[in-house]
Amino acid sequence: MSVPFRIGVLQLSMEPVHETIQMAKACEEAGFDTFWLAEAYPWWRKHSMEARSCTAVTALIARETKRIGVGWGIISPYTRHPVQIAMEARIMQELAGERFLLGIGASKIFMKHSGEGEKGKTAGPAVVMKEAIEIVNGILEGKAFTYHGQIFQAEVPPLKNDAHVPKVKSATYFGATGPVLQKLAGSHTDGLLTASITTPGFVRYSRVNMEEGARKAGRDPGKLDLGSVVVGSVDKDSRKGKEGAREMAAMYLANKVQNIKGSADVILEKAGLTFDEISPIADAMERGGRKAAAQAVTDTVLKKVTPIAGDPKECIDRIEEYRDAGCTHIMLEIWGDNRLEQARLFGKEVLPYLRKR
Repeated sequence: MSVPFRIGVLQLSMEPVHETIQMAKACEEAGFDTFWLAEAYPWWRKHSMEARSCTAVTALIARETKRIGVGWGIISPYTRHPVQIAMEARIMQELAGERFLLGIGASKIFMKHSGEGEKGKTAGPAVVMKEAIEIVNGILEGKAFTYHGQIFQAEVPPLKNDAHVPKVKSATYFGATGPVLQKLAGSHTDGLLTASITTPGFVRYSRVNMEEGARKAGRDPGKLDLGSVVVGSVDKDSRKGKEGAREMAAMYLANKVQNIKGSADVILEKAGLTFDEISPIADAMERGGRKAAAQAVTDTVLKKVTPIAGDPKECIDRIEEYRDAGCTHIMLEIWGDNRLEQARLFGKEVLPYLRKR
């Protein structure tokens, strides 16, 4: 593959802004390649967390960092018109230049709670995503642009030569779980982002779909990036390292049951998990919050999730497993005690080894 292997960190936009910026700066100092922010939805209020705008916070991160890539991982065209997405992308290009990574996705939870999506609508997510990226790319190119799609319309005049805009091209990504959108990522973007609870089995499944989409469009699959969101937690004590991963896995497995049942089937299938197996975790989440849900994640379930967790050697082994499966971009969702220190430990004892490979 011609795409360089990268390791980044992803967070949801549900934490205080100053803490998120602090984490991004710690990741840059530790030597991570990228920092992604995924847009949370107010569902997290049930668990004492508040959703914040991904685009606003990433702009602040871009101002506060110098080297690390800064990505939207993801925002949804169901909540922003593609013209607005292009406008916000301009801000990121101005602040981060080529460091900016533009990720969009349908987001099943947004579709459910906003009343959008397949039921009773004129088009499914594939049409929405295809039209959205075509409009964003068309506007960012700067030429006169007119678009009349099934869902979206856009008419934008050309940029004048003396307009003050950055002359950069941003890498684009689709966040996708199902085969149709994963193939569309291969044909229309620079890469595919897979959701949390991605396992090596789901990486292999996703790469097949992305490459098929690329080949059908006459594109080189080897030039596409496959980024995978993986639960992560590290400590010199293996047991402590796994506990943070257990809590994050609990939150996501509960989310699969409560919000996006059906669309998560392939992810769970490739992990060897069933809804019957994870339903007790969702029940515990409702009764007692994320700590109670973490206690409901058995060692067997945690092993199936395949987190990059434990002591540094175990984390290295898991990262190699994901790389061997075809992942070119690890997006660690670090959780547990003292995440700033975890970022430093990854930078000190995990990243240097991987750079030598």
